[in-house]
Amino acid sequence: MLFGSSGIRQRYGQDLKDITLALGSAIGRPGTEILVGKDTRMTGPILGNLLAAGILAAGGDICDAGMVPTPTVAFGTREYTVGAMITASHNPEEYNGVKLFNSDGSSVSRYQQNQIEEAMRKTRWRKWDEQGEIQQVDAMTPYLHAIMENLESLDGLTLILDCGNGVGSLASPRLLSNLGAEVCCVNCNPSGHFARPSEPLEEHLKYLASMVTKKNAKGAVVHDGDADRMMAFDGRGKFISGDKLLMLFVTYMGFKEVVTTYDASMALEELATVRRTPIGDSYVSDELTRWGNFGGEPSGAWIFPEHSLCPDGPYAAAMFCEMAQEWDIPTEIDALPVYPVLRESLSYEKAAEVMTFLGASSPTDGIRLKEEGGWCLIRASGTEPKIRLTAEGLRREKAREMLEKGRALLKTWKSA
Repeated sequence: MLFGSSGIRQRYGQDLKDITLALGSAIGRPGTEILVGKDTRMTGPILGNLLAAGILAAGGDICDAGMVPTPTVAFGTREYTVGAMITASHNPEEYNGVKLFNSDGSSVSRYQQNQIEEAMRKTRWRKWDEQGEIQQVDAMTPYLHAIMENLESLDGLTLILDCGNGVGSLASPRLLSNLGAEVCCVNCNPSGHFARPSEPLEEHLKYLASMVTKKNAKGAVVHDGDADRMMAFDGRGKFISGDKLLMLFVTYMGFKEVVTTYDASMALEELATVRRTPIGDSYVSDELTRWGNFGGEPSGAWIFPEHSLCPDGPYAAAMFCEMAQEWDIPTEIDALPVYPVLRESLSYEKAAEVMTFLGASSPTDGIRLKEEGGWCLIRASGTEPKIRLTAEGLRREKAREMLEKGRALLKTWKSA
């Protein structure tokens, strides 16, 4: 499978260039209009041109949105046949790839992925006078207007915004300022070189705590490279975990039917009816086509299906700011249910093989052990030769017990 849980993504090199050209040929055909965008990575123009070459040569037409966030392409695809985003999301700069979207903003399904991969094996070049055309389009303006229509004024709100030198730099400062917020920008230059690791993890963002308190800000919002993720700090300068941020959105918006992933806290089930999926926003998005009024995963992907079925960092940032203006967020956080969570990463050169041996239908989806009062998720990393374990319990002793059961299951591979 070329497609992972969120599109095609790998280190930049000849293989990726060949894949991108073939992908363009597979999705381009006469009569199709494909919306194409890219993030700030230095390899974006090269891959964008290769994708365009494949699409045009196959007879498809391109509407080039230029440098825009992933959710901008997903939202704009409602006007086109397919959306294609050149990005490696939160991966380091040496990675790149392509995400594909349907007209409702959802990622292409596993069935669609299989069809596309089959088509990539059969290059379809049209005659010289049957090639497609390319035009430049403004996808950003209608996207930002659609968000602003659903939100209240942020007049008087001060916050820190860290875009990590990603493409969110071109959307969120404009969006939040237009809503009336006083925005203190950090790493908002879309240079293509990330001043910090792109994934918005607490350990990558230590410097923001003091900035929040010094500015007396209501908090901080943070994006990854393509701005499909959003994480946040409260007004105390404390990082808000993904589980707590998920519960804050559910509580503030009054959502009662929520789709989330197997690794999200079971505390959420005290607030709403929950359906769970394997880890990956494409799984959450797919389930939301059938059920639910909100979706998210603790990594920072928040999906508002009435807006789009793609995780939307700028939308989530604006919603968090609206929440911060109306609520005392530290007080709300302290009132949320919290259960002990333990995490562990173990090096396994044959991580995928181990998970298949243990019975996982997909190594990166993994296996979830569940008992009364606790659970443990065991899954292969999608980017490293590691197996990750996450365990939660009503009490720390139960979380430890579930983590140990996960370790014991992994030992059956070594004894086989």
